[in-house]
Amino acid sequence: MRKSSTSLEEEEDITNVLLQLKKDQSIGGGPGGPGVTEDIIKAIFMNLFVGGMGAPAVTVTWAMTELIRKPEAMKKLQQQIRNCAGNKGKVEEADLDQLHYLKMVMKETLRLHPPEALLLPRESMSHCKINGYDIMPKTRVLINAWAIGRSPKYWDDPEKFSPERFEDNLIHYKGQDYEFVPFGAGRRICPGMGMGVAVVELALANLLYHFNWELPSEMKEEAINMDETAGINVHKKYDLRLVPVKYSPP
Repeated sequence: MRKSSTSLEEEEDITNVLLQLKKDQSIGGGPGGPGVTEDIIKAIFMNLFVGGMGAPAVTVTWAMTELIRKPEAMKKLQQQIRNCAGNKGKVEEADLDQLHYLKMVMKETLRLHPPEALLLPRESMSHCKINGYDIMPKTRVLINAWAIGRSPKYWDDPEKFSPERFEDNLIHYKGQDYEFVPFGAGRRICPGMGMGVAVVELALANLLYHFNWELPSEMKEEAINMDETAGINVHKKYDLRLVPVKYSPP
């Protein structure tokens, strides 16, 4: 593993930083300590790619599933994307802040289909009582983000896919609104949230920019199976099958 050459130090990426730490003998207990090894660097990148790509791929699938079931929402989003990107040939990261309906679709997808149904376990620090149950100190607590996102206590018509519910709505998934916690909240919020959201938005925007999407012949929107299967991420139980039709800008 070798550090890439660069004329500007400020352009160093995560690979260069990790390789520099590997050379620094003061890391990991000083000389003779475990240090930052190539195995550690490989493990970091494995976590980055598995955690940073698995969940986004699942979220893109759910977003496309919901959009194909609601053609008017897909058409509205495609129109905004194509107006923004114009004849550039692709949607770039710099375009994302202008795609307000994409942000709404993203939020609604995460509300209905959080990457993980149960957030990572927490441990209670003191005694409390919830719904009549005594929660003792050091009790392991699991938060059901899936159920919170579909609760009629917090959401009108919670089973309906409606991105417009987030129009002029300040609710966000950044951990300050506890009715919407697909990535958790507080100091233990998902550290990959920013990267994951950007990956999903960019992938989804380009899929909708370059192609029109149709269901296989004679299949109706209401026939799409929405069953889920449990795992590290909540996947569709059955694959989504769509027909892409190449779009050519006028």
